Amino acid sequence: MPVPALINTSVLQCNLHSHTYRCKHATGDVIDYVRSAEQAGALVYGVSDHTPLPDGRHPSVRMAMTELDGYQQAVQDVQAAFPKLRIFLALECEDFPEHRGFYREEILGRRGFDYLIGAAHYTPFEGEWQNSYQGLDRSDRLRAYSDHLCTMMETGLYTFIAHPDIFGCSNDFWTENLTACSRDILAAAESTGVPLEVNGGGFRKSPARTRSGTRPQYPWLPFWELAADYDMSVVCNSDAHRPEDVLANLDDTLAVVQQCGLQLADLSMLGIGYGV
Repeated sequence: MPVPALINTSVLQCNLHSHTYRCKHATGDVIDYVRSAEQAGALVYGVSDHTPLPDGRHPSVRMAMTELDGYQQAVQDVQAAFPKLRIFLALECEDFPEHRGFYREEILGRRGFDYLIGAAHYTPFEGEWQNSYQGLDRSDRLRAYSDHLCTMMETGLYTFIAHPDIFGCSNDFWTENLTACSRDILAAAESTGVPLEVNGGGFRKSPARTRSGTRPQYPWLPFWELAADYDMSVVCNSDAHRPEDVLANLDDTLAVVQQCGLQLADLSMLGIGYGV
C-alpha cells in the first residue's frame, strides 16, 4: 500500500484510537466523531473500533461480523466528505493467535485497512482468556500478561499497542513484580520497534483510590518512568468512546511524555509527521 503524502500534526491534533456505537460500550457513529474532530481542530483522526471476530467471541464488547461492511463504508464515506481531515480506517484487535490470519489476510489484505491496534483486554492464563482489568495483582497472571504483550509485538501486525499499563486497574501500589513485568514489555517494545500508547481514556475513568491518595488507573506514572530507560517510542491517544472526547486528555498524555522524557513514535509509514 503506498504511503500517503506527509501531513505534519501535533500530538494535540491527532487521535488514532476511537470507537463507535458498534462496540456496544460507546455512543455515536463515525460521522459524529469525525464532525467533532473537525470542529475541535484535529488534523488526523483514526477510527479504530473493536474488531469483530469470525468465531463471534465476546459479542457484548465488539461489533458483529455482519457490521464490518457497514463500518468500513461509514469510514470511507467520511473520508470523502471531510477531505481536509486525514482519516484512517482501523481496528483495535485482541491478539488471539487463531485470528491472526484473518487480521492479516482479510482486514489488512483484502479490505485494505490502514492499521491495527494491538490490545490485551484479555490475558491467556491456565487455558482460558481472562479479563485483564482485574486479577493482575497476582504475579503469575501478571507474568502471563507481560508475555502476551511481548508476543503481540513480535507478530508485526500492530502499529502500536494500546494502554500497556492497564495492570494499574488491579494494583494499589507499585511492586517489584510490576517492575519486572514492565521491563519485559518495554524491552520488547525496544527490540521490535512497536510503539506503546499513553492512553488518555484512563484519565476519564474513576481514579484508583489507595492509602496514599488517588491516581489515574492508567496511565500509571512508574511504568512510563521506567520507559525512559529504553530506546522505545510512544503515541498519545484519547481512546474516545463519545464524540465529545475526540481529543480529550491529549494534553494530559503529552504531559506524561514530557515529564518522563519519552520519544514520540515515527508515524511516517502512515504519512504522519508526529510531534509536539
